[in-house]
Amino acid sequence: MVDTQKPNVGLVFSALLLTMLMSSLGQMIFSSALPTIVGELGGVEHMSWVISGFMVTMTIALPIYGKLGDGLGRKWFYISGIAFFIVGSALGGFANSMTMLIIGRAVQGFGAGGMMINSQAIIAEVVPARQRGKYMGVMGAVFGISSVLGPVLGGWFTDGPGWRWGLWMNIPLGLLAMTVATLVLHLSKGNRDGFRFDWLGAALLTVATSTLILATTWGGLQYPWTSARILGLLGTSAVAAAIFVAVELRATNPLVPMHLFRNRNMVLTTAAGVVLGVAMVSVMAYMPTYLQMVHALSPTEAGFMMIPMVGGMILTSTGSGALIARRGNYKIFPIIGLCTIAVGCFLLTRLTVDTDLWTLGAYIFVYGFGLGLVMQVLILIVQNSFPLSVVGTATAANNFFRQIGMSVGASVVGSMFIHNMQNNMAERLPAALAAMGPQGAEFAAAFQEGAAQSLTPGAVSQLPEQLRDVISSSYNDGLTPIFLLLIPLVLAAAAMLLPVHEDKLKETVD
Repeated sequence: MVDTQKPNVGLVFSALLLTMLMSSLGQMIFSSALPTIVGELGGVEHMSWVISGFMVTMTIALPIYGKLGDGLGRKWFYISGIAFFIVGSALGGFANSMTMLIIGRAVQGFGAGGMMINSQAIIAEVVPARQRGKYMGVMGAVFGISSVLGPVLGGWFTDGPGWRWGLWMNIPLGLLAMTVATLVLHLSKGNRDGFRFDWLGAALLTVATSTLILATTWGGLQYPWTSARILGLLGTSAVAAAIFVAVELRATNPLVPMHLFRNRNMVLTTAAGVVLGVAMVSVMAYMPTYLQMVHALSPTEAGFMMIPMVGGMILTSTGSGALIARRGNYKIFPIIGLCTIAVGCFLLTRLTVDTDLWTLGAYIFVYGFGLGLVMQVLILIVQNSFPLSVVGTATAANNFFRQIGMSVGASVVGSMFIHNMQNNMAERLPAALAAMGPQGAEFAAAFQEGAAQSLTPGAVSQLPEQLRDVISSSYNDGLTPIFLLLIPLVLAAAAMLLPVHEDKLKETVD
């Protein structure tokens, strides 16, 4: 059943942009504040969970919200996502421990998943595919803006009123978004005939996803990869995933219909999306921390240094969207984009502690230029391959796997980064401390008591030059080798998209 009131596309799109901004800001706003948060609340070993916890629940929420929106209508599920986001922001804002902060971020992430998937599905409900490229391009630009605005705001709050305001600000914005959505959204009521939610599928998907992220977060950092705990988590994830597929093949109304993956475009763009997720989070989540610890920038300055990347993303996201709307051709853009990302990864492997900021800015501009050509075009390809009745489910499934890439990427990259950095410091600190004489013995005692677990950029700036050099080189040599590992993955994703069939973009909504 479709609401007969014609939606005001301008008002609807404005409401969607606000929540898209909030959900994408939520992923990255603490990337520049992480060193300070760890210094205040302690627990550097849990640092990656401030980002990963958000992404895990966001990933789980995507197919759940997508399926419920297709079956029961998107409006109130969209609004409920905003409500979860507000509650999570309040919980995290009042956290007095890393555990409480991570719980708040997990609730916030679940709401963000509902907002993000419904924003994309609602656009498919009110705008024809041929014109959708323009709107998706602007959404991609908003994601790009948030990727730099998040670290800037996180840095500004950290340097000013405090990092907690990065969460509290969502409360009035969320209430505004709920009000606007209630008043302006007039959408279909969904396909309710015989609709039954797949609770078993949702439970299995939650187990498979959460155990996978736990394993990749703890593996090699808190527990050896060959430990019983990590192997048990990976085994649980694999078994739950296998049972999930079996259940979905037999379910009357599956959470993720397996027939979607009979579509070649769906399979190829989903596989490429996983790699894209890993590549995105590797730079967006950890570059601000790198800039603070290696180049002694403040959190705000580290956020501003991400501007070249967002400039590249906005340029290509909006430009490619306009070209797609005008010419109808879209296949070439993500292929070129992934190749450009590979070039950006190679450039980032060349970073050293002596690299000037202008050069670093040029490198991440190239990286952002590639991202802008890929993100929203992959979603457009999926939406153009399916009818409106399943577009939410199809979009959610595609986004789910990209978020899996981001979640696993945040965990694996974070674990590798921390592991490499700690090993480098363990190797280099003794010689630096010995060269400092009696003063070095005092610092050695402090590091043995756990001072290294609470290092903030401000604290590092107060250390003697020998120790600052060790810390900056340890952070640099901890992160840059990871970009080298991404290059073959990204090039493989580009090759995956070569067989994509370029279907004609639809001229009508349904």
